[in-house]
Amino acid sequence: MHRPYRPYRSRPGRLAACAATLLLAAACSTGDGKDTPDTSTDRTGTVRPPKPDTVFDYQLGGPYAPDDAVRAISRDRSAEPAKGLYNVCYVNAFQTQPGDAITWWKKNHPDLLLKNDEGSLVVDEDWDEPLLDISAAGKREKLMNIVGPWIDGCAKAGYDAVEPDNLDSYERSDDLLTTEHAASFAQLLAERAHRKGLAIAQKNTTDLLPDRDRIGFDFAVVEECAAYKECGDFADAYDDKVFAVEYTRKDYNTACDTYGSRLSITLRDRDVTPKGTKGYVFAQC
Repeated sequence: MHRPYRPYRSRPGRLAACAATLLLAAACSTGDGKDTPDTSTDRTGTVRPPKPDTVFDYQLGGPYAPDDAVRAISRDRSAEPAKGLYNVCYVNAFQTQPGDAITWWKKNHPDLLLKNDEGSLVVDEDWDEPLLDISAAGKREKLMNIVGPWIDGCAKAGYDAVEPDNLDSYERSDDLLTTEHAASFAQLLAERAHRKGLAIAQKNTTDLLPDRDRIGFDFAVVEECAAYKECGDFADAYDDKVFAVEYTRKDYNTACDTYGSRLSITLRDRDVTPKGTKGYVFAQC
């Protein structure tokens, strides 16, 4: 589905969590360098999706001690998971990070950046993030040599699940990418996650709900499903195993009134700022 504006995906907190200078070998999300693969034994069969209606906090802007009622949390892959909670690891899987990371991709993997007929990069203008080229099987396999180790790192750190963002990048691809390209790459991500014992979330994008079983998604993380009247679609598809995040009080109230007995619904500020920071908002119904 085409959205008139993009759901918020925190940039300031993730960038602040990384060093100002790009360290290619680091696991920090600003650096798009190849992380050290996790060589530990695969854990196929130990995948554990979250339970429905689990109190959830969305901490992409930076980690902090969650409220006592919180039982599940999502943090950037550069952050440590929270002890005793169900931890979801955020990975920007379908686009680069902005800034220095773009230079790294241009230098090391220019063939994996999506380009138009004029040879120019296709860029998500909202976030200044070039799209990754997932249009061919060979390129998807090469991208897995970079993104795959990030998923391994989530497992090694102790996360329970992974949340690959920008599944809907095809909507910003000038028709160079399709839903099938996205589904094919997502399937590779799901296979990698499951091999490492991680559940994997579908992030937004009702277009791909019919393909969820083929891809291998286990649950969903959705933004503004009340605003776009999508909560029911995700709830039915994933048997209520949905973490729904709203960014306005009006949409949060609507979500709570209609799906509060079924889904985990969280209100956050659009900057998903850490607790104690100006503008911080958190509520859960």
